[in-house]
Amino acid sequence: MVFPTGRRLFVVAAVVVVVLMAVAATVYRVLAPAEVSTAAAGAYPTAATPSPGLVARLPVAPLVVDGRIRVYAAERQVYADEPVDFKHRSTPYWSFRRWPAELEGVVASGHTVVTQWSDGQVVALDGRTGQIAWRAEGPVPEHDTGSRRTGAEVVWNPAGLFLASAADTSVVLAVGGDAMAGWNLADGRQLWQSDIRPGCQQAIGTSTAGGLVSVDSCSPAATIDFRDAATGAVTRWSPPGGGETLVVTPLGCHSGRSGCAGLRTAVGPGDDAARGWLFGPGEPVAAPVLDAPDTRLAGDVAVGVRDGALVAREARTGSERWRHEDVGAARVLAVEPDRVHLVTDSNSLITFDSVSGDQRSRFQLSLGTDSTSWAPGTAYAVDGYLAVECLRLPVDAEADDQRYFLTSRPVLLAAT
Repeated sequence: MVFPTGRRLFVVAAVVVVVLMAVAATVYRVLAPAEVSTAAAGAYPTAATPSPGLVARLPVAPLVVDGRIRVYAAERQVYADEPVDFKHRSTPYWSFRRWPAELEGVVASGHTVVTQWSDGQVVALDGRTGQIAWRAEGPVPEHDTGSRRTGAEVVWNPAGLFLASAADTSVVLAVGGDAMAGWNLADGRQLWQSDIRPGCQQAIGTSTAGGLVSVDSCSPAATIDFRDAATGAVTRWSPPGGGETLVVTPLGCHSGRSGCAGLRTAVGPGDDAARGWLFGPGEPVAAPVLDAPDTRLAGDVAVGVRDGALVAREARTGSERWRHEDVGAARVLAVEPDRVHLVTDSNSLITFDSVSGDQRSRFQLSLGTDSTSWAPGTAYAVDGYLAVECLRLPVDAEADDQRYFLTSRPVLLAAT
């Protein structure tokens, strides 16, 4: 074997160095932290007013923003399409991608879309253009590896990102494993940040009274903490009959788990002594009509199916406001402050006005030749739109996505 010597050795060494530098540069370009923002090219669409009925079948879960665009979540990307009532997912209207951070949550207020990422960054985007409105360093969230491919939990029910209104200010709230923080939605100015003991605080949502609600599980008896959204000041409350564990379910939320009007507490899963509560200026007020685990809160009305009838009662007094007999095996799929969405055993969607009980719309939840033999999964309703995942029967929560969902486009979007 002949080894290079002298000038030839120098040339070989130089070539090796150049190759290594090129490889290193390529690896850096591929793996280095990066962001790609693609702004909207067209005009912001006008708000749609579709007639009641199915408007779209989609592969992923949409967040309806400002009644004009639909926003979706991918592993490392948030993107939008339009118009809101287009029957398929279309070419992105705008897109924002980060690497290597993963998208953990998305919430929206007006035309502002707020995102939370696995590295703790909170990035607010102008939904009209897709451009960054502001960004902040927030607490690192506890990563959820169990999200399915529709991204429904990220856009419909994020675990660590919320909105609240306090002292005439709209506030973005982010929760991580060891801290909580709040920012002014309008300009991203940080309002407060509080350190928390890791593993002790479980965020539940935000209240109509302007507080971030969480369960402190590290006290001798589990308690509920209310943090003022504008200041972070904490008020602690112990529900009667509480123990070392406490299961809390938010009720009557405006979207996801933000802007909730009440909650239900139980000592543990399946607790027969669950109790319903309504938020107010002081401590939560008992609302026995909300005790039943299948009762929902729509505005100031508690609704549920009882003995084959859909019954609506005043949440504070329990007095009956309206009812519809003979709904059979139907169940309440979702509620809004002004609407109750009922799904029948044959997957017809019936929407009632929550105040008067008048029927607003009724139609079959199917598009084209889709089968009606499926089970509703996670559902979301806002501003008169309802979206629901279609699950294959029999439902197997442990199955992979191909078996779990009915089709490759399992999300139905309806106007009600």
